[in-house]
Amino acid sequence: MEKYDKIKIVGRGAFGIVHLCRRKSDQNLVILKEIPVEQMTRDERLAAQNECQVLKLLNHPNIIEYYENFLEDKALMIAMEYAPGGTLAEYIQKRCNSLLDEDIILHFFTQILLALYHVHNKLILHRDLKTQNILLDKHQMIVKIGDFGISKILVSKSKAYTVVGTPCYISPELCEGKPYNQKSDIWALGCVLYELASLKRAFEAANLPALVLKIMSGTFAPISDRYSPELRQLILNMLNLDPSKRPQLNEIMAHPICIRPLLNLYTDIGSVKMRRIEKPLSTVQSGAHGRPGGRVPTSRSRGGLLSSGYGKAVHPPPLSSVYTWGSGIVAPLRLPMLNTEVQQVSLGRTQKMGITKSGRLITWEAPSVGCGEPTLPGSVEQLQPQFISRFLEGQSGVTIKSVSCGDLFTTCMTDRGIVMTFGSGSNGCLGHGNFNDVTQPKIVEALLGYELIQVSCGASHVLAVTNEREVFAWGRGDNGRLGLGTQDSHNSPQQVCVPVDFEAQRVLCGVDCSMIISTQHHILACGSNRFNKLGLDKISGSEEPPPSDQVEEVHTFCPVQSAPLNVEKIIHIDIGTAHTAAVTEKGQCFTFGSNQHGQLGCSTRRSSRVPYPVPGLQAITMVACGDAFTVAIGAEAEVYTWGKGARGRLGRKDSGIPKAVHLEETHPYTVASVACCHGNTLLAVKPFLEESMPR
Repeated sequence: MEKYDKIKIVGRGAFGIVHLCRRKSDQNLVILKEIPVEQMTRDERLAAQNECQVLKLLNHPNIIEYYENFLEDKALMIAMEYAPGGTLAEYIQKRCNSLLDEDIILHFFTQILLALYHVHNKLILHRDLKTQNILLDKHQMIVKIGDFGISKILVSKSKAYTVVGTPCYISPELCEGKPYNQKSDIWALGCVLYELASLKRAFEAANLPALVLKIMSGTFAPISDRYSPELRQLILNMLNLDPSKRPQLNEIMAHPICIRPLLNLYTDIGSVKMRRIEKPLSTVQSGAHGRPGGRVPTSRSRGGLLSSGYGKAVHPPPLSSVYTWGSGIVAPLRLPMLNTEVQQVSLGRTQKMGITKSGRLITWEAPSVGCGEPTLPGSVEQLQPQFISRFLEGQSGVTIKSVSCGDLFTTCMTDRGIVMTFGSGSNGCLGHGNFNDVTQPKIVEALLGYELIQVSCGASHVLAVTNEREVFAWGRGDNGRLGLGTQDSHNSPQQVCVPVDFEAQRVLCGVDCSMIISTQHHILACGSNRFNKLGLDKISGSEEPPPSDQVEEVHTFCPVQSAPLNVEKIIHIDIGTAHTAAVTEKGQCFTFGSNQHGQLGCSTRRSSRVPYPVPGLQAITMVACGDAFTVAIGAEAEVYTWGKGARGRLGRKDSGIPKAVHLEETHPYTVASVACCHGNTLLAVKPFLEESMPR
């Protein structure tokens, strides 16, 4: 900050604070955006700084200039050009319904057009083009596009980042969860042009669902006939619901009404302050301390061999590793990665999925031929399949926070609390009000007015909880698994009744049952309670409950009544096909339900409805349950399995008691996430780095 003098604060937001400053070297006014990064890791800070460097590639008189970025007092400081004329939104608002001349509209529009053309030529999508992000010079004649998503990248870490305002410029394909591409930016550009011509937004509504319906139908008020038919038609073309029918940027630039204002801009361009043309990032050279002459570390050098300081090269730990076993894979198999860190995983009947640190959905697929087929008696075990990893197509512009898999469908939740689903629409599991299959993630429109904080899938139903502690359920309803008081199925979200003083925090779906966990760690459950797998029997000690206290099925959410589940603070729980495992605050693991295959962790195949403390396990942090086996994770990243061992379910030799599974990791690691489904397990680990420990 020794280069700048702060003058005043000109803005605040979820990303941080915006300061107006004076640069000491030349006394010019600049904007300094302050983004707190205290909670971010070193890698995240480097990624943010690298993003700023990429933005320096945008050299255009109609784009806000980025001067530099630096870290100070645990905040990322970004210095950029100051535009004293305010935003285009403010300019429009001050018109007080006095329509602009067509020449003025085209003067502004063609500058935005040129800037966006430059951006797209750099293979960058703006993703947030709107009049609030278009700035003006002091004479309010030169347009400057700003905010290329730096704050969006960083703000996903902010607890204050929620669904606020109305996304009036979002394209119809993005409403449907389809890919975001250049045509979505052109839709937003059409919205901006409409706003210039009508002084109001093309799409506005009282709430988010109504807004989405307006966008999806493409309905907006007609433009004044004082403007030329060519201008009105251009707006209609850019706001075409079919992305393929929207014009390309070069087609718009060649439009007859754009040619003259474009020529005027090129004639006057000499009077516009131009930026110094910089070389591409890959060719810039700097030394170890920023001096010329050295080599910029590339992704190859950062991800390759590192010097140990003694002339030896050592391999750095991977960002994360993901293992799978089961369905014939008898030992943990490391899945291929895409040079990313996986923070959460989920399994379905056919899906293996994970969420990366950057908010992308990654999947692992194996060749279908010969995989998962039962082997003949006496045959040699098949070779392990070669999985292929890939990122989900069409996710550009959306940051995924979590994923949950059902049998043939998937739900994912964005960092803005929006739920999207895709896959098989049977049983109404997708929540779209029909039974149609969907190949790409599509927003569950019925939940657009809510901010979701967590979602869980069963084999054929879904539960979701909002930040206001409301619970919604949809999908297959037999056994009363939806908790709606009936066994009816629903193809759209239905609100679940919970006690007034019960603050729902997390939901959990089993094959034919459900649970809700409160902020106070109390548990409600509904659905099938066979073998007391939900803990709904009235049990106070270690004795088997009498038949009168045994519950087989409930259709509304009821409190768990089996000790110690009804008195201990449960920090983690998972439901399998016929049994459940829970972890208490003290790190003790309890299992309850069927023990036909030893999945409760007993040395004998006892049959009891009483929750069982698994012996020999201490400091357990998380658990996962499959069809007839259990996985538990210890505080020191130990992975224990027990239960049915056929087809490699345990990831080791068969045993009825808990034993550790060996992972081929060469560095100390922690377990980030574990999931089981049917006879399979998916486990994500990341290296344990001392520098990541709190000081």
